[in-house]
Amino acid sequence: MKADNFDTPTNPYHYVLHCIGGKWKMTILHEIYTYGSIRFNQTLKILPISEKVFSQQLKELDGLLIRTVYAQVPPKVEYVLTPSGEQLIPALDILYIWSIRQMHDRRIPIDADAFVVHKSEKYVDALGDIMRENNFWPGRERRRGVEQGEE
Repeated sequence: MKADNFDTPTNPYHYVLHCIGGKWKMTILHEIYTYGSIRFNQTLKILPISEKVFSQQLKELDGLLIRTVYAQVPPKVEYVLTPSGEQLIPALDILYIWSIRQMHDRRIPIDADAFVVHKSEKYVDALGDIMRENNFWPGRERRRGVEQGEE
């Protein structure tokens, strides 16, 4: 998200897509917001993303994340949101809720894992009807769309 890439007048929509566009950037930002910070290897175990793609997405989130390297063995790297990154969260929430509603209305299947980390009151208030209708409830743990104990 380096500003020096923009030396001519830029459409604000293009700029925001540059900042948060891509398959994983919004998910990464939400993970950091939800948990306060993330660690590289720990996140690789949770998200179905390759190390190369994850590393590239983190680099492209420059300006929205703070990368802290701890001098220890084994090395520890942690990512937290900058104030600019924190300012994006309400907009991401609106986009997320809009997306779920659109998918539901258009009968596009919703991945049950979409609700696993979106348990807070703001999501339940906005999407409770869809969660109930699809049997996606915040207290239920799911993996890859399968309820625990159903395998």
